[in-house]
Amino acid sequence: MSDLAFRSRVAAGEYALRQLFPETPLQLNEHLSKKYGARIFLKREDLTPVRSYKIRGAFNFMRKRIEEGAAATHFVCASAGNHAQGFAFACRHFGLKGRVYMPVTTPLQKIEKTRTFGGEAIEIVLVGDFFDDCYAAAKAFSRDEGAALVPPFDHVDIVEGQASVGLEVERQMGGGRPEMLVLPVGGGGLASGLVRWFDGNKGPDIRFVEPMGAPSLRTSLTEGRVVRLPQIDGFVDGAAVAEIGALPFEILKGSASPEDVVLVPEGRLCGTMLEMLNTEGIVLEPAGALTVDALADLSEAVRGRTVVCVVSGGNFDFERLPDVKERALRFAGKKKYFILRLPQRPGALKSFLGLLGPDDDIARFEYLKKSARDFGSILLGIETSSPANFDVLLGRFAAEGIRYQDITSDPIVADLLI
Repeated sequence: MSDLAFRSRVAAGEYALRQLFPETPLQLNEHLSKKYGARIFLKREDLTPVRSYKIRGAFNFMRKRIEEGAAATHFVCASAGNHAQGFAFACRHFGLKGRVYMPVTTPLQKIEKTRTFGGEAIEIVLVGDFFDDCYAAAKAFSRDEGAALVPPFDHVDIVEGQASVGLEVERQMGGGRPEMLVLPVGGGGLASGLVRWFDGNKGPDIRFVEPMGAPSLRTSLTEGRVVRLPQIDGFVDGAAVAEIGALPFEILKGSASPEDVVLVPEGRLCGTMLEMLNTEGIVLEPAGALTVDALADLSEAVRGRTVVCVVSGGNFDFERLPDVKERALRFAGKKKYFILRLPQRPGALKSFLGLLGPDDDIARFEYLKKSARDFGSILLGIETSSPANFDVLLGRFAAEGIRYQDITSDPIVADLLI
């Protein structure tokens, strides 16, 4: 398909999309602009009806099937997150039946949001523990019942639908283009759509952002082929994809190199989520904060330039907030966990407490072996105002001969005990 034909199809899809919601705002963010010495604009995809850009692709795919006059009166998808919600919203809009396959492990909040957006138009079926189980069930249902399978990213109509974000950005900038575009990447539908819209190498400087625990694009670009990651960290659930889409990769490999992909550590991302919530009043899920967090790695590249960060989405369950705070503190070095041995004698605990500094707070204290006669093993969590305070504290531990083990970054022990 030529670039002109692609742009024409995207424009037609964007025009139809206005039946559902107005264009999402492109907002100059003063806080981030001052912080990085640039003009930082946020394309607020967290303000669509389903709080992510996923509704664009799902709507475009379904609209085309209906316009083609196909016998698709029933649609099906597999998703545990934003794609399911966009799919459900589109089903209700078109008044057609839809079935959503979700893992049994899907949080209730996401199930209920999907049900709210779809209403009586959709049916939710919980299958298996992982996405692959759901996807297999969705394909089987499509084959057996003749339902149209709506993929999350790996289809030309999905890519075209997501590319409407780029059309809006261009229009909102008065027909101009940003000097740099920062895009989140999961399966690659959004990123590939915007690369095509902005002419790849001929357009703005485009950077891509993935969670460090799921570098599917970076790995595939390095290998020169689509690579399925054997294991991923699912914390950034809106972008933690084990295998980038084949079509998106085919588009991206022509204009992106591994060096163009920023890998964001999940702990630092949590700090950015809290910063945007507390400073800007913007609620972002982990995937929604990816591009904002990546500015820390791009600080030299963005200085003095006009930058657009696509932020999507905003489906954050506040029950996760304690975990987000915990991860942010641990990454910043302001919270640590230790296993230490204290003598079982009167006054030992009081003496130990005297080692703590004025800004050191005990966040966790638990005897692991309560029947010890001479020494007791203790799980100790300490939160402080500055990472430097731990240097002082550990120096005091050494001077007093206190034996300890720092388990903060030990994934096996920490996950078991904390």
